Amino acid sequence: MKKKQYSDELKELIIKECQETGNVALVARRHEMSPNTIYTWLSKYRKNGSVKTMPKAKDDRQKALEKQLKEVSTENDRLKRLLADKELELAILRELRDIQNPR
Repeated sequence: MKKKQYSDELKELIIKECQETGNVALVARRHEMSPNTIYTWLSKYRKNGSVKTMPKAKDDRQKALEKQLKEVSTENDRLKRLLADKELELAILRELRDIQNPR
């Protein structure tokens, strides 16, 4: 029996669907595939942060890892800025609350 090859986009779509529904078996039935396949993708996603296959060549793999690290670093910086903005908003709201309702 020949092994099916699934595209990285399909894998990511199915993982996202599993995360939204919280039910791997249901998603597997909907896509007519084994739940074990999806669980394998999920564990790979949790371990690597992506289900995309890494290149076999050492240099290409290094470049792919560097690109992934850059993407993660950029996302991390964006989230840090977002968190700082939310903390500032909370501090301002607390000040307004204290001005309106002094204790």
